[in-house]
Order: sequence, then structure tokens, then C-alpha cells
Amino acid sequence: MTQRYEGRRLPRPDEELTDQGLAFDLGTVMSRRNMLRGFGIGAAALGLAACGSKESSTATTAASTSTGEIPDETAGPYPGDGSNGPDVLEQSGVVRSDIRSSFGTASGTAEGVPMTLELTILDMADDDAPFKDVAVYVWHCDRDGNYSLYSDGITGENYLRGVQIADSSGKVTFTSIFPACYSGRWPHIHFEVYPSQADITDSAKAIATSQVALPKATCDLVYATNGYSKSVTNLSQVSLADDNVFGDDSAALQLGTAGGDVTSGFTVSLTAKVDTSTTPSGGAAPGGGGDPGGVRPSSA
Repeated sequence: MTQRYEGRRLPRPDEELTDQGLAFDLGTVMSRRNMLRGFGIGAAALGLAACGSKESSTATTAASTSTGEIPDETAGPYPGDGSNGPDVLEQSGVVRSDIRSSFGTASGTAEGVPMTLELTILDMADDDAPFKDVAVYVWHCDRDGNYSLYSDGITGENYLRGVQIADSSGKVTFTSIFPACYSGRWPHIHFEVYPSQADITDSAKAIATSQVALPKATCDLVYATNGYSKSVTNLSQVSLADDNVFGDDSAALQLGTAGGDVTSGFTVSLTAKVDTSTTPSGGAAPGGGGDPGGVRPSSA
């Protein structure tokens, strides 16, 4: 039988392995070197694959945890939903997309830099499917920091308030003006989500109450224009991290994105996930309801 070593024929089968000659010894060294090189490359590849898998897993985990249910927040002292005085949701005409002017017997119009608000509502209980047909009620202050229905001089107005019904993509769109920054609060927009239009006349039926935080860069641009001078000082005295509504996480799930300019206006967008399997914890006005004609409390 032919004597072999590592698959190679021994040139001197009757001699010890160390006495097979120089050519055989060189072949053995090269064979082992190639094997080690191959092992090194393979190990490196496995290491890279493991790292890549870990990074991918981490990225996926981060992505999956970067979004969640929109935080429940106070409706503030000026909701106009019947929970603290006036109820604009009982009035015919409240379902509208352009909320710049009052409706019904009121006739005032809020002035300011144009703003389009786009909210997309998703149903967490249905694997984040678009929450079609929910009713979304939106309200916010004017460029002076005042709220219609409550603040001195505009208790008879109902502008900057309105309801839209979500379309098949869960989206509602409002035409409005950019709100002010008043003392003690980060610039924001309030909204409530109801199961349907028929439910808006009962504030207790809201399945989510939250607020949209406005991005600072856009606020800076808007507040540099005429009519917003007080907002410049007020904004310099607050931060998202210190705000008593957004401060828990610096509005991680509530900070809107914005694009546009001060001439044609800005579009502010936010996607809000609503979980109907949880019990809403927001919506209540602060104790005492605040002073509608004076300085708004910090949770307004």
C-alpha cells in the first residue's frame, strides 16, 4: 500500500516522517500555512458576520423602541370640549379643515404666519394600521398667546379650533396659523382623538389627549416676523427638557417635523400612535382651571 501523509504520497515510505526530504518538508509547511490562512480568513468573516448581526439586531431594537404610544397629556385649562366651560364640539360647523376664522355667530380671524398641520393617527391595537375614521379635535393659542373662548377680548371667538375625520391613511390636515410661545410653556398644539365624529360631543369618550411640540428652528424663523415679538423672549426662557409637559423625554414622540418658509407658510407633521387597549390618563384640566383672562398656567 502506498504510504501517505495528509493526503500526499510519502517519497520514502520506509523512513521516518522527518526524513522524507526537503521537497516534502516544504510542501508540508506550505500546506499548513494555507490551512491557517484559510482559518484566519474564515474566523475573521465569522467575526464580522457576528458583529454585523449584532449591529443589525441593535439597530432593529432601537428602531422598534424609538416609537410608541403617543403620551397622554393634560388638555389644559382651555380645551373648549365641555370639560372646562365652553363646548365648541357641540356647535355645528366645528368639523372643518381651515380653522383660522371663527364660525357660527362669531366672525374673527386669527392673524399670523400660515401653518398646515398634518397628523397621522395609527392604531397600535391593529398592528399600527392607519386609524381610519377617527375624529381629531385640534386647538391652540393665537400669535399673542391667547385662546379663543377663554382669553380676555376673544371669549366670543372660536377660531383655531376644529375637527377633521381621518382618511384611509389615518391622516387629518388643518390650515391654521403658527401659534405663539407664551410664558412658561414650549410652543405646542393640543389635540384629542375620538373613536368617531359622533363621539366628539362627550369629552369623556376621547381615546387619546396629547400635544404636538413645535421644532425650535421653525419657531425661531416665525418669531422673528411681525406680531410675534413677545414669543422671542418667552422662547429664550424655556426648553423642551424643562417643559412640564414635554420634559419627561424632551418630546421624543411628540416633536413635529416642519418644512416651508415664513412667506408661504410651514407644514408641521406628526405621526401619533394610539393604543385603545390602554386606559386614557390625560385630558383633565389643571385644578382651578387657571385664569382665562390672565397669564396662562404652565400646563396650558
